Amino acid sequence: MKNTFKIVFALVFLMVWGCDKQKFGDLNSDPSTISKPDLRLSVTTAIDQMYSNDYTTWFYNNFQYIYPWTQVTTVQGGNNSDFVNMGAYGGFDLYGKLFTQTLDVRSRIDKMSEAEKSTYQALKALTYATQIFPAIHNTDNTGSLVYSEAGLAPYTNPPLLTPVLDNQKALFTTWLKELDGAIMILATVKDQVSMGNQDVIYGGDYSKWAKFCNLLKLKIAARLINQDRTLALKIASEVGASAAGYMDGLSDDFIYTKGTKYYGTGNGMWIGYASKNLVDFMVGNADPRLRFIFEKDQFNGEVVQAFLDAGKALPPYVAQYVNVDANKKFTGWKSPGEPWVRYHGVPLSPDATQDPANGIYFNQSVLNTLAAGTSTKTYASTSLYSQKMVRTSYDFTYPTKLGGRVIELKDNDPGLNVLLGSAAETNLYLAEFKLLGATLPKSAQEYFNQGVTLSVQRMDALAKNNQMPYYNSDPVYTNPDEAVAGATKLKSDEIATLLAKPICNLSTDGLEKVYIQQYINFMNTPGDVWSTVRRSGIPKKGSAYLAWEKITTSGVEMTLPRRFVINTPGKDLLNYTNIMAAIQEQGLTPAVLDPIKLNTERLWFDKTDPQYGDGPKN
Repeated sequence: MKNTFKIVFALVFLMVWGCDKQKFGDLNSDPSTISKPDLRLSVTTAIDQMYSNDYTTWFYNNFQYIYPWTQVTTVQGGNNSDFVNMGAYGGFDLYGKLFTQTLDVRSRIDKMSEAEKSTYQALKALTYATQIFPAIHNTDNTGSLVYSEAGLAPYTNPPLLTPVLDNQKALFTTWLKELDGAIMILATVKDQVSMGNQDVIYGGDYSKWAKFCNLLKLKIAARLINQDRTLALKIASEVGASAAGYMDGLSDDFIYTKGTKYYGTGNGMWIGYASKNLVDFMVGNADPRLRFIFEKDQFNGEVVQAFLDAGKALPPYVAQYVNVDANKKFTGWKSPGEPWVRYHGVPLSPDATQDPANGIYFNQSVLNTLAAGTSTKTYASTSLYSQKMVRTSYDFTYPTKLGGRVIELKDNDPGLNVLLGSAAETNLYLAEFKLLGATLPKSAQEYFNQGVTLSVQRMDALAKNNQMPYYNSDPVYTNPDEAVAGATKLKSDEIATLLAKPICNLSTDGLEKVYIQQYINFMNTPGDVWSTVRRSGIPKKGSAYLAWEKITTSGVEMTLPRRFVINTPGKDLLNYTNIMAAIQEQGLTPAVLDPIKLNTERLWFDKTDPQYGDGPKN
C-alpha cells in the first residue's frame, strides 16, 4: 500500500509545489467577468480548506511517521527495523481551493469603492489567518513553499505561471507582517460586514480571530526560538501586550467542524501502541488527559475473572493490580484503581519489540486468548491512540467474557470536533517564553498553570463531544459504583491534584517541565508535537520525569528523520527551475530516503535545534 500511495503523492506534491500549468491556465481569466459572489461565503470556503486531506495526513503523516518518531506511539503492531523509513505522505492543500478563494476575496475588495471597501476589511484580514495556519504545518514538513507568488496567474499580465518558492525565513517574515496587519484590523476596525453564522469557528466574532492571529504569531516564534531567539522573544512580548488580547479561555479555542455530519476520516487507521514511558508518566502523575488520548485495555473485572476461571495467566502488568481471594475470585483493583489500571504502554525500540521477554506486550492474540472448544476471543492488554479523536462514525463493542453479553456503543455519530489552536497552547508558549526572558506581565508559573488547566478541560470537552467509549461509565460492570469508577470523564478535583504534583512546579527544571506539558497538550495536533520535540529535545534522555527511550536495532542506535522526503521534480514541469533552486538553497538532497540524511539535512528553522532527546537549549 505504501508504494502505491507513494507514487500518487509524489505526483500530487509536485503539482502543489510546482503550480500546475493547466490549472493556472484555466484560472487565467478576468475575475471581473464572473458574477459578483457573496464574499462571506467565499471566506467560509477558505475556512473550510484550513483542514484538508485529513485521512492521508492522519493515516500516513501522523500514525506512520510523526507519532512513532516522537515516541507517542509505535507503528501498527510495534516498531520494526524500518519504521524510520518513509513512504507516502500528505499535507494540507493550499492551492486547490484555499488560495483561489483568499486571493479572489482580496481582489474583489480592493476594487470596491472606498466607502464599500472600508466595511470589508475584516473579511480581507481573515484571508491571511486562513492560509497561514495550514502553510505553517506544511513548511514544518518540507520547508520552502510557493506563497508570496501563489495563485497570481489570474491577476498578472502576462500570467505568472512560474512562482518562486519562499524559504522559511522569508515565509516567517511575510506571515508576521500579514498577521500584524490582520490583528490591527480585526481588533479595531468598526462597522464591518458580519460573517454571522457563515463563520463556523467564531460566529462572526472578529475579536476572537484577532486572538487566533496572535496564536499564529506564537507558533512562528516557537519555531524561531533556537534560530533567532531575540526575534522570538520580541514576538512573544508583543502578544503579551497586544491590545487585541490573546487566547485565554475555552471559548477562544479554534474548534474546526464541517457540521453535524462531518465524522472525521471515515476509514479506520493503522494505529500503534502507546509508549510505555509516556503512559507510565501520565499514570504516575494522575494526569486525566491520559484517558482522553489513549484507549483503555480490555481487561475489566469480568474479563479478568474469565481468565482466572480458565486458568489462563493474566499479563503481569495487569495481574499486579488484581485482587484475588482464596477461591480465585476477582475482588477488585489495587491502587490506583479504575480507570488508571486499564492503561498500559509498550517499549518502542525494535530490539525491545523483538525480545521474547516483551511478548507480553505484543503477542496479545497468543497470550491473551480464551478458548472454549473451537471458540476464541482476543483481548488487548495495551493501549492504542483513541480513534475517537480522529473519527466518530464507528461502533464500539465493550469487552466481555467469551460467550458473554454483547454491549455496544453504536449509532453515536456526533460531528467530530477537531482542535486546531487553543488557549492552552497559547499559555504554555507564554510560560516557555517567560522562562527564556520575554517581557510578559505574568509569571511563568501563572501561564503554565492556566495552560495545563485549559489543556485538561479542552481534552475532556473533545472526549465528551466525540462520545469516547467509557466517558460516562463502564457499562460492563454490574455494580453501579464500579461502573462510575470506570468512567473516564474529568473529575472535579483532578486538575488541582495534577497542579500540586512536583511535575507542575517550575522552580526546578522549569523549561523541561513546560516542554513536557506542551508535548502532552499537542497529542491531538501531531504536527505541533513534532515541532516541539525537534526544537526542545524533549522527551530528554535520562530525564527524571519523562525519559527518551533509546531506539536500537541489532544493538545499533537508530537515527530518526527530522523532515519529510523532498521529491525530485520532473524536468518537463513548468516550474522545475524554481523548485530545484529552492531545494538547493535549503541544502537538501531530493528524493533521499536515508533517515540519516533526513536527520542531518535539516529545514532552516530546525538547523540549530537540539538532537532528539538532548533536552532544551536554555
